[in-house]
Amino acid sequence: MSTLERKRKHLQACLEGDVAYRRTTTGLERFRLRYQALAGLALSEVDLTTPFLGKVLQAPFLIGAMTGGEENGERINLALAEAAEALGVGMMLGSGRILLERPEALPSFRVRRVAPKALLIANLGLAQLRRYGRDDLIRLVELVEADALALHVNPLQEAAQKGDTDFRGLLERLAALLPLPFPVLLKEVGHGLSREAALALRGLPLAAVDVAGAGGTSWARVEEWVRFGEVRHPELCEIGIPTAQAIQEVRAVLPEIPLIASGGVYTGTDAVKTLALGADLVAVARPLLRPALEGGERVAAWIGDYLSEMRIALFAIGARRPGEARGRIEPL
Repeated sequence: MSTLERKRKHLQACLEGDVAYRRTTTGLERFRLRYQALAGLALSEVDLTTPFLGKVLQAPFLIGAMTGGEENGERINLALAEAAEALGVGMMLGSGRILLERPEALPSFRVRRVAPKALLIANLGLAQLRRYGRDDLIRLVELVEADALALHVNPLQEAAQKGDTDFRGLLERLAALLPLPFPVLLKEVGHGLSREAALALRGLPLAAVDVAGAGGTSWARVEEWVRFGEVRHPELCEIGIPTAQAIQEVRAVLPEIPLIASGGVYTGTDAVKTLALGADLVAVARPLLRPALEGGERVAAWIGDYLSEMRIALFAIGARRPGEARGRIEPL
């Protein structure tokens, strides 16, 4: 199956298939925020602005990586980018592998014309470092006019699709390429980063880490839908580190690095829970896919409601800024 056809089927699966985890949850439901009735705070004082990768975001929110290169990619990415620009949040592009393979795919990734100021993050699989080197990574970032590059690590997804399953020596390869002339992030795709993974990252000059935990979209399930039209190995597709656990484990090992929480963080209240557990920003992807097909205003409306809930949740725990949420949480 070509990369282009796979991307088309990924979108179809995410729109029509049952691709969410069935039993594995984010773990965020096992925590409650510590409500403060006498914080002496005005809602108008809650300030969501967050510095990240050299820019100031209007909220600690990133549109997660979704697509690019297939027939709907340009339409989706332009809508997402319009919302990112309007709201002052960041955006991760879908994997740029197809762009490196097929330069004619560029229009679906080139969104600067509608988002001249937004934080834009290019994206490529860590496994692609076997094929592409420093010049290719720089070319990818320049082609899409991005501010940074996210490298995604996804062994379970690759195995489920019978893709690139040799991850030997890739961290050493990455270490040899760093630093690059732009910030580099490392992320999972929805099966989570563990304590052991965080230990392996210590010492690398990474700008941020996205735990991309289990509990939202299972990309193993997506790949089974793409390959078989059904989920044939449901237990396999439940493997992953729940988002709440991933945040805690990675933060304990990497106490200073900017940490992004994604993986089923679909409400503003859950977003504040991730901040309280140790994250600095949140990222959301699949819930924005259908709104993106309807246009940038629909995406902006969805994100705007999410950020309003986040602001109220911060107000409820007496936090004026996202960073003040840290620790204001307790297990149920």
